[in-house]
Amino acid sequence: MVNINTLDPSASPLDYYGFELRRFREAAGLTQKQLGDIINYTGSMVGQVETARKLPTLDFSQRADAALCTGGLLTRLHPLVMRSQLPAWFQQVAELEVRATEICTFQTQLIHGLLQSPSYVRAVLGVLDRDKLADRVAVRLARQRVFEKEEPPVFWTVLNEAALHQEIGGHEVMREQLAYLLTFEDDPWINVQILPYSAGEHPGLQGSFTVFRFVGDPSIVYTEGYGSGHTTANPDTVKDCSLRYDHLRAAALSIKDSAGLIRQVMEDRYGEQLA
Repeated sequence: MVNINTLDPSASPLDYYGFELRRFREAAGLTQKQLGDIINYTGSMVGQVETARKLPTLDFSQRADAALCTGGLLTRLHPLVMRSQLPAWFQQVAELEVRATEICTFQTQLIHGLLQSPSYVRAVLGVLDRDKLADRVAVRLARQRVFEKEEPPVFWTVLNEAALHQEIGGHEVMREQLAYLLTFEDDPWINVQILPYSAGEHPGLQGSFTVFRFVGDPSIVYTEGYGSGHTTANPDTVKDCSLRYDHLRAAALSIKDSAGLIRQVMEDRYGEQLA
């Protein structure tokens, strides 16, 4: 067990969170159990968060802030804690998602992480590795809070039709995932287009990629390999990928027709009668 007296708040955002939670709790004169009773969590949960052995949820953070009168500190720390739990090579990408004013992504096989439903995330992350799966699912889903910002990024995704047919997690999971995509049909900030099989050869055959755009900073291209990712602001690469993306978006179905195809696949392939 981690000795709380030696917990180093500079070691990581999670350690800092635990250190501050303990400091505020003790200042309030509460035991772990007493705080747990107030915020409707167990004293054990409070202790595990304080010792950096358990990830706090957003709900936990908000309740603890209210109970301890922290001025919202723990809630503000929560996104940093969750991003720090992402694979080291992906943490920079998560920061780009937060900073970007526009995100344009092409996906060949999977729904983009920012648009994945909880059960879909669990199925994807659980392949051959179920260690701390609940925490890893929570960490990925936390990235989606970027759309809750006062000024969220404009998000465009061109999704290969194959991703609609690649059965991840079974019929029920896929039906839920496709239904989730349909919730964005009238959202001006989140735009989903499907590149149909009928498009034939296309500029995205080399693989998935994402273009991040910013105000006052150069655009950045992100590509991903097995267990690693690569970002670049090289002007030639950015220009090439931007051109490819424009052609992919032009070849894809309109947003309305894309929703129609998603709905058709959801009913025909993953309809309740097939479950």
